[in-house]
Amino acid sequence: MATDEPTRTQPGKGATESPSTTGAARLEPRGWAWSLARFGYRARPTTPLRERLVPSYTDNSKYTGGGWLPCILVMLLAGFIRFWNLGKPKAVIFDETYYAKDAWSLLKLGYEGTWPDKVANDQVLNGQTDILQTQGSYIVHPPIGKWTIAVGEQIFGLTPFGWRFALAVLGTLSVLMLCRIGRRLFRSTLLGCVAGLLMALDGLHFVMSRTSLLDLVLMFWVLAAFGALLIDRDDTRTIAARMFASGPDAARAASMKFGLRPWRIVAGICLGMACGTKWSGLYVLAAFGVLSVMWDAGTRRACGARRPYRATLRHDVLFAFLATVGVAAVIYVWSWTGWLMTDGGYFRHWADDRAGLSPDHVLGVPLPQVSMTWVPAPLRSLWHYHAEMYSFHTGLETPHPYQSNPWSWLLLGRPVAYYFEKVPTGTDGCTETDCYQSVLGIGTPLLWWTGVIALGYMLFRWAARRDWRAGAILCGLAATYLPWMAFQNRTIFLFYAIAFVPFLCLAVAMMLGALLGPPGATERRRAWGTAATVAIIALIAWNFLYFYPILSGETISRSGWLDRMWFSTWI
Repeated sequence: MATDEPTRTQPGKGATESPSTTGAARLEPRGWAWSLARFGYRARPTTPLRERLVPSYTDNSKYTGGGWLPCILVMLLAGFIRFWNLGKPKAVIFDETYYAKDAWSLLKLGYEGTWPDKVANDQVLNGQTDILQTQGSYIVHPPIGKWTIAVGEQIFGLTPFGWRFALAVLGTLSVLMLCRIGRRLFRSTLLGCVAGLLMALDGLHFVMSRTSLLDLVLMFWVLAAFGALLIDRDDTRTIAARMFASGPDAARAASMKFGLRPWRIVAGICLGMACGTKWSGLYVLAAFGVLSVMWDAGTRRACGARRPYRATLRHDVLFAFLATVGVAAVIYVWSWTGWLMTDGGYFRHWADDRAGLSPDHVLGVPLPQVSMTWVPAPLRSLWHYHAEMYSFHTGLETPHPYQSNPWSWLLLGRPVAYYFEKVPTGTDGCTETDCYQSVLGIGTPLLWWTGVIALGYMLFRWAARRDWRAGAILCGLAATYLPWMAFQNRTIFLFYAIAFVPFLCLAVAMMLGALLGPPGATERRRAWGTAATVAIIALIAWNFLYFYPILSGETISRSGWLDRMWFSTWI
């Protein structure tokens, strides 16, 4: 009878030692596999091609509605804590002084107008909105984020609740998106909900969801693009699984076409919205475009293509470029419609009565100049405006008390105080001599520091195990984080890191999944893994609740505030 154990005979009896095998898996005697089998080695079981292309979900309970029910519950938790007392503090905090008023200006004028200096914030808080002036204001960011803020202002007016409403909606929806993205990435509803729960309990995500700044809008569209590309990957691999139901075929794998790919176009739209919020979306556009093409090559390789990258270059790259970069470029220009269709925007008529010439250099490289007068004057004015914006961003080195070096972001070296006020005794619940109200833009420390360990695990999984999931997470994090390393002298802030918080949470969730134990683990291993995972999530939840008063503007005693300043750089 054939067994999985190597057959052993007594040495010197003239018999040949060889492991017992069956069928095509028969091992050659005295080969390397035979030698390893003597020590208990077993080759990995062959996974069917369809399962390699489109792995099954580990939990498809009919009671969860395809995983939607637990994801929605996590979203509702996130929404509750983000909308609770959303209008507090009743103040214009940090850069809301720019974006809340710019959003209102877009609603009324179609472009960013000007406001009276110094007194505008107080007048706005008192309900006076007729102080907006029609003269164009010089702005340095595209308009999508401000149009997003304007949605809440259109519904609720120019009030703290109004200009924070849309951000709270996006913050809540992004938690739901991350749950679904994590479920698709890990094939586990549990791990998807863990990723979403972690982001719901992140301090920086919480604060940015309750403040009308642009960076959460950027994060939302980056995450949406990542999710769309994941769906596109699954769709194309499902098509490949049907085409190769009988097994791999090198010739067909090299020449197959995937047809129309709507989710890749959706990703291009989302990336255009990201670039239309902040230019840092350009790095994500480039990285995700390459990631999607690499996934195509992986699909062809799994189906048997001998030269998958050559086949991908021939059949996929052009269409991928048009669906991502091409679509994103159209969306970006469209985002400037308000400025183009009105007359009062800053630099709007710069090109009028000017002879158009092409740039004489790009990135320091000298170029011959040609006439560009054939380009409509509004588009030439928009180009000039962008050149001025670029000069501003590259030359921004004005010191700021809360600026930080990107090397310190993962460790939360220098958070940003969005709001800080002393509260007199007897008011707003203050029962001690000194009380404060503050909004500190800081991530939940235990989550971020666990994230540092998780990133090390991602590097191991990607480099040593070739785990595509770890590679995807690292790609998203690298595209949203590493570009800032090139701006060591520029004035930048920790809250820019909100763009990579979803990928940090995915990394922690994947690490916790490994901590839970593989499918074949013993009950004892599962029990210890579950206990450790629950303990880590509980500590992160406690850490968020502990910092909640200084994240939400609640009244807190001076001693309580100082207890939460764990490092001098947080003050």
